[in-house]
Parts: sequence; structure tokens; C-alpha cells
Amino acid sequence: MKEKTVTEAINYRRSVRVYSDDPLDDAIVKQCLVNASLAPTSSNLQLWEFHHITDKTVLQKIATACMSQSAAKTANQLVVVVTRKDTWRKKAQANVAHFDRVFKQPEMQKDMHRKKMVVNYYQKLIPTLYADFLGIFGAIKYWVFQLVGLYRPVYRQTRWSDIRVVAHKSAALAAQNFMISMAAVGYDTCPMEGSDTLRIKKILNLPKGSEINMVIGCGIRKPEGVYGERFRVPFEEVYSKH
Repeated sequence: MKEKTVTEAINYRRSVRVYSDDPLDDAIVKQCLVNASLAPTSSNLQLWEFHHITDKTVLQKIATACMSQSAAKTANQLVVVVTRKDTWRKKAQANVAHFDRVFKQPEMQKDMHRKKMVVNYYQKLIPTLYADFLGIFGAIKYWVFQLVGLYRPVYRQTRWSDIRVVAHKSAALAAQNFMISMAAVGYDTCPMEGSDTLRIKKILNLPKGSEINMVIGCGIRKPEGVYGERFRVPFEEVYSKH
């Protein structure tokens, strides 16, 4: 089957809630998850995980945790997108190690000033934004940054809740990459928020610091799996040109 263009895939993608028994190719779904991992991510920290569920027993448990909604219950496979804000130190270190390798290349030796900027970003700025203790540091940083903001533009999303939102935004971008990639090869998906996230964390043995971003049902659509024609408010209502 010829792979769809981006526009074709976006138009084909619908939230499918009833799937056929037709199997999915695990390798193709995995490649779509590789595409997900290439999504934009704040500070390239990649605070996400993708749990590809194919085991029938685990599928049933997670479907139950998703309130037994049909998009989960009839899915051939499931993908659980997880945010891992708690891994920011490890991911920052990975970025520093990457740039250490990059700047060892002969053609990069003359750009050591840039290397210093990058290393300072991950070793000083990222800890300033992400380090917290019971929300106390975040509150202090918030008010300090608000005061600085009276005099110049400044980043204001410094509280624990703000950084949490940042992690979920990046994970959602990755999830969209995945769903469009699935649509491009003729596979269907449905992102679900209606779930008992604590139960899902226990099923997948996820650590306390993780959070469920969304559960995505995967399969081949049945005709009745798409609930009606697509509806969007007029584009002019949500579009502004400045």
C-alpha cells in the first residue's frame, strides 16, 4: 500500500472507537513510535516514554482501566504515552554527553564558545527551572521571575505545575506524530483521556514520578467505528493574522 502524504494522513485520521479483528504489524507500529520520538520537545529533554501493549492479558487490564470504552476494548494494540518529568537530570546529562561528542569533531573545534553556552544551558539553566522541593523552590522562582519581568522579557513558567504542563505538551506532540504516522500507513487510532491513570501505572509498574499523558487505541477501523462526519468550527473563528 502506498503511504499517504502528510495532508492525506491528517484528513484520513479520525478517532476510531470500534476496531475490526484484523491484526496490526508490530514492527510497523514500533516504527510509528520511532517517528513519535522525533517530535519537538522542550529543551530536547524528551521527558516521555511509549509503552507498546500487545499482550492480550495486559490489553484487557488496561481496557478495563479505560472504563471499558470500546476504543480500548476492541483495540488490537494500545500505546500508553507517559511523561517522565522525574528523569530531567538524566536527560540533561545525555544532552551534555551528546554535545561533548559533537564538539570533538575537528570542524567543530573552532566553535567552543557555542559548546560552553550549550553546556551551561543544561548544567545551570535546566536545574534552575526543573529542580524543586515540595513546590517551595518553584514558588520562590515564580515570584523572582515575576519581579524580573517588570523590567524585561523573562520566562515565567517556573512552578512545578508549569513544568508539568511543559512535559505533557511535549508528550502530546509525540502522540500526534505517532497517530499521523499510523494514519499514513492505513492504521487507525483513538487518543483517550478517560482512564484510571493510577491503575494503569500499577499495571505497567511505572514509578511514582511518572504520569499518564494518554492511552491510544490502535487497530483497523470498522465502518461504525467512526462516529459521524468530522465537525470543526469555522476556521475563521480560530485564525488571526497579525
